[in-house]
Formats: sequence, C-alpha cells, structure tokens
Amino acid sequence: MTVWPPPFTDYFANLAAPVRAALWMLLAGLCAVLMNVLIRYAAQRMHPFEVTFFRCLFSLGFMLPFMLRGGPAVLHTGKVGFFTLRAAVGLVSMLSWFYGITLVPLATATAVNFTAPLFATVGAALILHEDVRLRRWSAVAVGFLGVIVILRPNRESIDLNLLLILVSAASSAMNNISVKYLVRSERPSVIVAMFVVYLTPLSLLPALLVWSWPDWRTLGWLVGLGGIGTVAHLSMTRAYVAADASACAPYEFVRLPYAALIGYLLFGETTDKWTWIGAAIIVAASMYVAYREAHLATHGRNPAGSASG
Repeated sequence: MTVWPPPFTDYFANLAAPVRAALWMLLAGLCAVLMNVLIRYAAQRMHPFEVTFFRCLFSLGFMLPFMLRGGPAVLHTGKVGFFTLRAAVGLVSMLSWFYGITLVPLATATAVNFTAPLFATVGAALILHEDVRLRRWSAVAVGFLGVIVILRPNRESIDLNLLLILVSAASSAMNNISVKYLVRSERPSVIVAMFVVYLTPLSLLPALLVWSWPDWRTLGWLVGLGGIGTVAHLSMTRAYVAADASACAPYEFVRLPYAALIGYLLFGETTDKWTWIGAAIIVAASMYVAYREAHLATHGRNPAGSASG
C-alpha cells in the first residue's frame, strides 16, 4: 500500500538536484542572518571578541561527532603551517565581522559583504596566478563601484564602520583562496575539521584580553550561535554537493532580503535606496564573476587566447 504523503526525506531525495541545492542555500542564508541576530544579542553583554571564541568553541562541539565518525584521518595533514595561516586569516574575518555587525545595519553589512567574491578574484590572480582577463576585471571594478555607492563619499559623513565589513569580506576571500589551494592535495573532511580545530584556540587569544564570564542567558545565545553556524555550514556543503557553484551562487544573495526584513522587525533598521542600488551593483558583478568562472571551468579558455575571461 502506498503511503501518502511520503516521508519527508524520501520526498526531498526525489527532488531535482538544482531544487535541492536551492533549498539548502535558502536554509543556509536564513541561518547566516539568524547568526547575526544572535551575535548582536550576545554582544550586548560581552565583547564581540569573546562572542567569536564561543562561536568557534560551540561549533567545534557540534562538529565533534562528525569528526569522530571520520576517525583520526580527518586530522592528518602535512600542511600544519598552512592550516595555521588559514585559521589566522579566518579569525581576522570573524573578528572584524562580529565587531562590525554590532555597529552597521544588518542589510548594509550584508550588502557590503557580497564583495567577497570580487576580492577572491583579485586574490586568485595575484596569489594563485590564475588567468583573470578583461571581463572579470571589469566586473570587479563595477562591483567596487557599488561599494562607493553605498559609502557615498560625497555626503557629510561616511560610516567608517563599514571598513570593518570590507576587511571581513577581503579576509574571507583570502580564506576561500586557501581552500582552492588545499583541495589540490587535501580531502574536504580534513580541510573542514582542521579549520575549526585550529581556529578555536586562536580565537581564545583576543578573547582573553576582554574576558568576562557569560551569564546563563548569554550562554544560551552562544550555544544557539554555534548550533546555527554548524547548520549553515552543513547546508552550504550539501548545496554544493547537489549542484555546482554557478547554480548555487544566485541563492547566496537571498541573505540581503532576509537581513533587511529581520533588521527591520527586530532592530527597527531601515535601508535607504542607495544601499539597495549599491547592493544591486555588487550582486550583479559577483554573479557575473561566478558565471564566468563556471563557464571557463566547463568550456576552457578560448584557444585563440582572447582576453575575455
């Protein structure tokens, strides 16, 4: 006898791969915005540097069962120095984001953070010596024009706190570049596990400078932050397993309407038209960069050597 409706897991597994990827990305985006809300709540009672440490600590706790299931192999690597460097870069990204998100409206911070793929393109050209040509360089330039629209340097005052968000985006891009390098020789499970293992003790160092013990309510927010962060990470991973990066990339930007809505409902934040215009420019440029990278990866370079990549 056929049971209807079928179990959710069976129904989900029968969906087309792009649909599954889209749903995972939507969940990851929602989790990312909820994380920002919890960061703000926790930062009302403790320094953002401490919030960063506890986010890493509880994420490590939530990931521990997956690491134990993988066995000692997930912690075996010959690139200890490089993993340490990657964790240090990741720490800069997290510290600047966790601090900046307490000072900048959620939607504005989210929009500026979309510059990470643009920074990644620049870094890939300079560090990995990837062949970045005219089209992508043009998209990068247009994307940073969107940042200028958001900053509006000709107005009476510029929100310099946005520089923290730019630092976070740039260091996040460098972190992604390190993953591109590591996947050449390391298994994905090792890359994920080593990042959180190294990042947790490193994040303790700046936290000790401003240390205060969290109360029970704040501790609950911090546990939730670690749990939601783990869900976001796993959702993103499953999305990229279900479909390639070019199919997933457009759903990255769903975080902006999420952030605008939640920022308005919980914090009374409003987003002006220039932020939306700048965000649209950044999103369009980032999506084009993602499209060009996917196109070139699939079809290869123009054999004639055209400078259009």
